[in-house]
Amino acid sequence: MKAVILSAGEGTRMRPLTLSRPKTMIPVGGKPIVQYNVEALRDAGIKDILIVVGYHEEMVKAHFKDGIDLGVNISYVTQKERLGTAHAIGMAKEHLEGPFIVLNGDIILDPNLLGELINKYHERDAKSMMVLTEVENPSAFGVVEMDDQWVTKIVEKPKKGEEPSNLINTGIYIFDTDIFSCIDKTTISSRGEYEITDSLQMQMDDGLNVIGIKTDKKWIDVGRPWELLEINEQILSTIDCDIKGQIEKGVNINGPVVLGKGSIIRSGTYIQGPAHIGENCDIGPNTYLRGHTSLGNNVSVGNGVEIKNSIIMDGTNVNHLTYVGDSIIGAQCNIAAGTNIANLRFDDNAIKMTVKGERVHTGRRKLGVVFGDNVKTGINSSFNPGVNVGINCKIGSGTVIYRDVESNTIVLVVQEHQVINNP
Repeated sequence: MKAVILSAGEGTRMRPLTLSRPKTMIPVGGKPIVQYNVEALRDAGIKDILIVVGYHEEMVKAHFKDGIDLGVNISYVTQKERLGTAHAIGMAKEHLEGPFIVLNGDIILDPNLLGELINKYHERDAKSMMVLTEVENPSAFGVVEMDDQWVTKIVEKPKKGEEPSNLINTGIYIFDTDIFSCIDKTTISSRGEYEITDSLQMQMDDGLNVIGIKTDKKWIDVGRPWELLEINEQILSTIDCDIKGQIEKGVNINGPVVLGKGSIIRSGTYIQGPAHIGENCDIGPNTYLRGHTSLGNNVSVGNGVEIKNSIIMDGTNVNHLTYVGDSIIGAQCNIAAGTNIANLRFDDNAIKMTVKGERVHTGRRKLGVVFGDNVKTGINSSFNPGVNVGINCKIGSGTVIYRDVESNTIVLVVQEHQVINNP
């Protein structure tokens, strides 16, 4: 059996992080999201993987190449126009012959789930199979109506109180090639997309069997930026200590830490695991890395810095005497000395963030900022909780940022000085 991973879209709800990468390439726990899918497929015995790429496809191809480093065979097909899931899966038609698994590239799942799914597919007479899971609030998802083990209807994002069940579509499927004839007949939806759920509904309406498999195994849908912190916490809570870099005398490590090759932790640093530090990083001296912090490759963290429960991406410098709390910092940023990134409102209320132009309750009491790539802060700048800063921004020294900053913006403080003669 082969697999198809859908990785063509941007993920606009994740901006500004996705202004320079696909959503599936955002790192959590030291790896891009989509890599967890590749590894889960490999561990389930599936080695031939087709990735549907599009938006910033060069990043996906550069990271995975032909897949040999991960023990799989990866090929690619480009979806030039992102016209929906049915359109994306239809791009794979010429590359497939028998049954195949489809995964959305922006989910993280238990590898055992895939093995269980494959076994059940071979045991049962079905044209298609979809994985379902129970949630408390299904109205934000595709919700299914069931008749015993058979799916009879799929309702996309029903209104609250009108959900046919609390079982939602996880975006994990097994199809045979018959699905392509349904895709060819699928019309554009009210959302302006060709949706695979409409193709599945067509199979059901034609009397073809679509099985719904309910699972309680791990399945995580990555939707909004702060959810990356929750996923990062879950992933890091499972790691074992793996030290490939250098640790100087006087370093105190408490808990599991992954330290990549070429990295150094300098004297006086205290690390409270679990934590992930990538390759060729320079940490300290006298740095405090608190639990569930994940640093990418080529990250520099200076003297007297404290980082709590944050994701810092490749090539970013966090300079001396800086505090970063519960934040996501993009690649190639420079966080100047004395920068303070707050993660707690002074009134102790839950923090809101802007997603696609709307203010949204995050449900988090502690949440810092989301920086896009190539953000530079000036010394002694400060950031209030829940702020987004777009790509290529420069924030001047002494600036207090309390609202979102659009990409490609410079923010400066203009001070009026009174100069007095001192005889």
